Amino acid sequence: MSSDPWGRVDETGTVYVRTSEGEQVVGSWQAGTPEEALAYFERKYEGLVVEIGLLERRVRTTDLSAKDAQTAIEHLRIQVDEHHAVGDLAALRVRLDKLVATVDSRREERKVQKAKQADEARTAKDALVTEAEQLAQSDQWRSAGERLRALVDIWKGLPRLDRKSDDELWHRFSHARSAFSKRRKAHFAALDAQREDARKAKEKLVAEAEALSKSTDWGPTAARYRELMDSWKAAGRAQRESEDDLWNRFRGAQDVFFAARGEVFAERDAEQVENLKLKEELAVEAEKLVPITDLKAARAAFRSLNERWEAIGHVPRDARPKVEGRMHAVERAIQEAEEGEWRRTNPEARARAAGLTGQLQAAVDKLREQIDSARAAGNNAKADKLARELEGRQALLDQALKGLEEFGG
Repeated sequence: MSSDPWGRVDETGTVYVRTSEGEQVVGSWQAGTPEEALAYFERKYEGLVVEIGLLERRVRTTDLSAKDAQTAIEHLRIQVDEHHAVGDLAALRVRLDKLVATVDSRREERKVQKAKQADEARTAKDALVTEAEQLAQSDQWRSAGERLRALVDIWKGLPRLDRKSDDELWHRFSHARSAFSKRRKAHFAALDAQREDARKAKEKLVAEAEALSKSTDWGPTAARYRELMDSWKAAGRAQRESEDDLWNRFRGAQDVFFAARGEVFAERDAEQVENLKLKEELAVEAEKLVPITDLKAARAAFRSLNERWEAIGHVPRDARPKVEGRMHAVERAIQEAEEGEWRRTNPEARARAAGLTGQLQAAVDKLREQIDSARAAGNNAKADKLARELEGRQALLDQALKGLEEFGG
């Protein structure tokens, strides 16, 4: 018979393992010596030790699921309980029990972690849905569309929630994307319709512009081109492929007209520059009539100058106000001289002016007396009212006296 601290072999070849409950039969050994039998079952024990050690390391260092770990532990526990190895089986049971506790602890930790991840995922998906619903109302079609596509990628990277919650949030998220797509599609459909209307309107404008390009009715045609340009701007943009072609035709027709008009106007401008020189010479002659010393001679001379002026023709538009202003100044001087002569030789007008002056002077004197009486009586309100009326009458009197002076005093 052979034995060691954890097992023995009896004379029949039966192998035993020592436990706290007593000896347990391990198996029967007939193939060799008792020492070989003990060594064989001790190696089986060492194999269990290695397996338990590997499982402990997997539980500690990998993401082995609790279910798979529990299955592995039960498999090892059965091997230990069946007593097919010689060694400290109780120590193996203790290690397995600790491993069970570790797995349970890990299961709780993962449960808590999973719940935390679920809450974070719910919060994240709620935020995605809220942002998607806000974007669904946006008119920033490009940026909002790109952001919605990015939100889909973010959604795919988040953990799933329970089926009911995940489906409800996805339904809202998907509905927001669909609403945005529907609005964008309607917008661009309306835009396409507007561009088609613009194309048709601009086709008509081009046709009229091309028909006018050979016109020599310079003023009205140029005005019509300005109106056509206003209509062009108001029509909006056509489709890109049509817009550039239509514009080139429209602008080309205008260029033909304005180039022809420019040639004609260049010849006209040269003629008008020469006219300006002639009119400036006449203006110099006219200005020599001022001051007026002989009204009759000045009037006759100016009439002659004016006839020559009218025969000359147009001058450049920007020079017209200045040169015409010089002639008008001479004309006003002659008119003022005529008015002064008329006043000096019109006794009826002088008499009317003198009569009006006398009436106003009498009214002013009367108002002053009334003011003095009112203040003497202590009626300042009436005096102030009469004083305001006096100011108006006095102004009229001053004006009448000035007019009377013009008649020679």
